[in-house]
Amino acid sequence: MDEFADDGTADVRAFLDELLAFDTTGGDEAPAQAWLRERFESFGFDTYEWTADAEELAGHPSFPDDPAAIETADRPSVAGVVELGDPEAGPTLVLNGHVDVVPATRSAWGTDPFDPEWDGDCVTARGAADMKGGLTACVFAARRLAGRDDVDGRVVVESVAGEEEGGIGAAAAALSNPYPFERDAAIIAEPTELGVVAAVEGSVMKRLRLRGRAAHAATRWNGESVLPHFERIRRAFADLEAERDERVTHPLYEDYPVKWPVTVGTVEAGNWASSVPDELVAEVRIGVAPGETVAEVEAEFQDRLDSVVADSDWLREHPPTFERFSIQFEPAEVALDEPVVTAVRSAATDAGLDATPWGGTFGADSRHYQAAGIPTVLFGPGSIDQAHFPDEFVDVTEVTRAASVLADAAERFCRDGA
Repeated sequence: MDEFADDGTADVRAFLDELLAFDTTGGDEAPAQAWLRERFESFGFDTYEWTADAEELAGHPSFPDDPAAIETADRPSVAGVVELGDPEAGPTLVLNGHVDVVPATRSAWGTDPFDPEWDGDCVTARGAADMKGGLTACVFAARRLAGRDDVDGRVVVESVAGEEEGGIGAAAAALSNPYPFERDAAIIAEPTELGVVAAVEGSVMKRLRLRGRAAHAATRWNGESVLPHFERIRRAFADLEAERDERVTHPLYEDYPVKWPVTVGTVEAGNWASSVPDELVAEVRIGVAPGETVAEVEAEFQDRLDSVVADSDWLREHPPTFERFSIQFEPAEVALDEPVVTAVRSAATDAGLDATPWGGTFGADSRHYQAAGIPTVLFGPGSIDQAHFPDEFVDVTEVTRAASVLADAAERFCRDGA
């Protein structure tokens, strides 16, 4: 039986500190994954490893159609498996976390983002909340259960690559099971502040291109600026966002000020201060509610754009393009009466936590497992408010507490679940 400190905090702290020191941006997950696999083996876990097939992912709606645009080489995902009692007599539960992190603008940080800085129980580093803290909680939940023979089943700890790029490792695992056994449910330890997230929002990324006519700034009436046309489109999208906020409802999202946000993230226009801007490119992220599809919402915004075009002589003659780019996130939700949800809620309640399910406005790998018929719920340490932020941090005592709840939930699921 794997042994560690009674409450696990010291071991959790040491493990998390070492994991956070790996710079896993830009597809560079392999060194961290090799370290994790070695740790899994040292804990007595059975280990598995897989690398996504770009050709297979290109046929998935989350990813670009061109396999060359999906970076999968040297990006392994790894897993450690703990067998309990008679593993064939009980269900299999996946505890999932992603090891990749978003880039850090070092000038915006007060510390080196890959040199963990501790202040008491809080550690600041890129990925502390999103989601190496959660991945660490999964590992230590499995360690708590290792050697148990009074309950049957399996607990799988997954460390997947490329979540921030559409869920490369998780999508591969969902499409082509890397294990010689079936999976009955999953918990993803995204930062939920130790809350139970039963739904996640989807999104579609669109690139808008407008064409105008250049002219000297001193005689700008001879040109056609793209800016007024863009402003009309932006306002039309804002109006549609407001309409959808009223029309598209979901019981887990009613408390949000904007349920299905539309964000114009980048705008590039013109090429010289003394010229009328004749070209504009804007990138837009559109929220998709659970129960909708990306294609449905995409069509709704295309229709609204078409109505703006129809009202403009210039745009009718010079129609804009509005095309997908990058990755897409389908929404996902799990039924609240699924055994895995019941197990997590019961464990959270017994730990003194608020187990009321809520919906996240972010995307997650849960959509891949849900699409594969694997009921999936989110529960983890840290806050989504820290994700992608400078000076991102997590409290190690919260990570330890998450590990305890996850272990309790896994035991309940294996005893009472599928």
